[in-house]
Amino acid sequence: MRGKSEEEARSIVEDAVAVAQAGAFSIVIEGVLESIAIEITEKVACPTIGIGASARCDGQVLVTDDMLGMFERVPKFVKKYEDMAGVVSGAVQNYANEVRLRSFPTEDQTYAG
Repeated sequence: MRGKSEEEARSIVEDAVAVAQAGAFSIVIEGVLESIAIEITEKVACPTIGIGASARCDGQVLVTDDMLGMFERVPKFVKKYEDMAGVVSGAVQNYANEVRLRSFPTEDQTYAG
């Protein structure tokens, strides 16, 4: 997380304002203190997109693999909407068990000659 010191926070905001004034069509604000993201969003005319920054940004980004729970470790700012790693693991285990038991493939999954 960035912007803990007053000096660093001021620098981040000043850089964002400068980028906006230079003609940026949007600014991605990632992993800063929420107060910094809010200040930037209020000071620039272009849309701000937050990644672990603030719900007050104009939009949000999450990595699909993170939000779907494909991995055990996810950053603090990720909300896991699903446990796809668990779903995939369960499906693979079911498949492996059916192969071991010789219950897969069935007639439905084979070509009869």
